[in-house]
Amino acid sequence: MSTHIQIFLDDQALSLPAPLSLADLLQAHQRAPESVATALNGMFVAREARAQTQLAHGDAVLLFKAIVGG
Repeated sequence: MSTHIQIFLDDQALSLPAPLSLADLLQAHQRAPESVATALNGMFVAREARAQTQLAHGDAVLLFKAIVGG
């Protein structure tokens, strides 16, 4: 019996198997890690921290197009 969690990805509800990291979520949705910036529950998550960032039931993930420059 597998455990599922409900998360929100860009305001869309998803039911996904747990455990699931932020990096796993990006891979499952075929998003290149270098092409997006990520926020979890309103807080920025650096690319280097995504593999260690575990998602929990009710989490809200937002993906942003990565912008370079200034």
